This record gives sequence, structure tokens and C-alpha cells, in this order.
Amino acid sequence: MSQRTLTLGHSPDPDDAFMFYGLAKGLVPGEGFQFEHILQDIQTLNERAQRGELDISAISLHAYAYVSDNYALLPSGASMGDGYGPILVSKRKLSKAELAHQRIAVPGTMTSAFLALQLWLEKPAAELNFIVVPFDQIFRAVRAGEADAGLIIHEGQLTYRQEHLEMCQDLGIWWQQANDGLPLPLGGNVIHKRIPPAERRAIARILSASIQYSLEHRPAAVQHALQYARDMGRELADKFVGMYVNHWTLDYGEKGRESIRRFLGQGFERGFLPHRQELEFVV
Repeated sequence: MSQRTLTLGHSPDPDDAFMFYGLAKGLVPGEGFQFEHILQDIQTLNERAQRGELDISAISLHAYAYVSDNYALLPSGASMGDGYGPILVSKRKLSKAELAHQRIAVPGTMTSAFLALQLWLEKPAAELNFIVVPFDQIFRAVRAGEADAGLIIHEGQLTYRQEHLEMCQDLGIWWQQANDGLPLPLGGNVIHKRIPPAERRAIARILSASIQYSLEHRPAAVQHALQYARDMGRELADKFVGMYVNHWTLDYGEKGRESIRRFLGQGFERGFLPHRQELEFVV
């Protein structure tokens, strides 16, 4: 029987590699589907989602505000900052008042980190002094003086001390304290609405099964993820994976969905997003 091939975009990071280990290695049933894994940085995936190019993709939840007409949120695959999240770093510790006027290197204007930054500083993008830098070049930009501070995502949240930089603010901690203990919604998986609803549900089951398989076979899945662990040994990579592949990843749950509603809702209310979002989940 022929299999239908779908494009599946995700970032070349240890947490995504861990999540899709079972699928990439053929260890979970494909139910008649094959998946072409396309590895690109999250800003590129956000941009491709705006053009509707990929069948399934990891995206920033900030970007979902711009692609919800064409994509539905899958119930699994979330990256939630539960007491941690993107961080602002600098050569010396800067206050919120100082950061509001400093040049900040950011990993992309469609990232959830960038929306969180706007919400924290209470300033729209037009009033911020920022430069867009690939996420893995932000440390270099700060050290070289191209930016006064950097907005760090991915494993840099754990390795910034090795770069001799100071943390000015953890946006995940701020969000949780300001929002009744809810986690900061960062990333999720979406599926294009051109795929019929029954197939969307089948694909949702397959992706959830891949995540469950990795959690149940953690040593092998972490070993697979190590090939994408920049400047991290196994112990640090395992810690990073644990931060972003956990019970939130298997299913947002009502608390996770409420956090996304608040995140995008506050973005709209403060004029940072063009319209209010009605979240559509595959169920």
C-alpha cells in the first residue's frame, strides 16, 4: 500500500530531535503516512508557516496569531516555560528601565520570546531598539558590542554563564508570577487545514505517540538528540530536553490552552497583535 508523504518542519535542537525520535527512526506506526523531516531554525519555520508551505510545522506561538487562518494547533508538541523561559543577558546586569533604552539582539520578531519582551517592557516593537540576529549568534553580538543585551532562547538559557554574561531577566519567571502561575507558552506544532479533519486527528495521534515513545525510552532518545546539542554534553542536553519535553508536551491541558489565550490576548489588547485570536485545536 502506498504511503502519503507529509512535510514536517522542526528546529535542529535537542528538544525537537528528542520529540520526533520515534518518528524519525520508524519506531512508531505511521498509519499510512510518511514524514519528510525539514530542519530549520524557528524564525524560518515561522516565515514558512505564513506562506502555508509545510503540512506540519513547529512554530512560535506568537506566530500562530499570523497563521491561524491556515493552520490548526495540534494537541501535543508544546514548549512551555514552566518557571523559566527566554532570558535577557548582558555584560553587566541591567535594570528593566535601562533595558527599555538599550539595543537588544533578538532571535526574530515572530518568536514568542519577542512578544514576551514587548509585554514585559510594555512597549511595541516600533518603540524598541533591537536588531535581529540568528539565535546562535546572539552571544557573539553582545560580546562584540553590536548589542547591549541579548534575548536568549534554546540551550543558551543554560550556557550563558560560559559566555561570561549576566542574566538581567528570565521572562518565564516574570510571566508565571504575573499570570496566576501559568507557564509561558513558547512553541507548538501546527497542521495545515488543507488536510481533512479525520487525517488531522490521525496525524495528531502519531505525533503524540512519538513523544510518548521518547519519554518511555529516554536514554536512547537523548542519545539521538545529542547530535543537535550545540556546546552541551549529555547531562546538560538531558536537562534541556526535560525543560521542554514533558507533560505539557504530551497535551497542553486546559491550563496550557488558557496560557496561550492570555499570551495572545494580552498581545492584542496592548496593540502588539493585529486581531484577537480564536484558538483552534485538533481534538
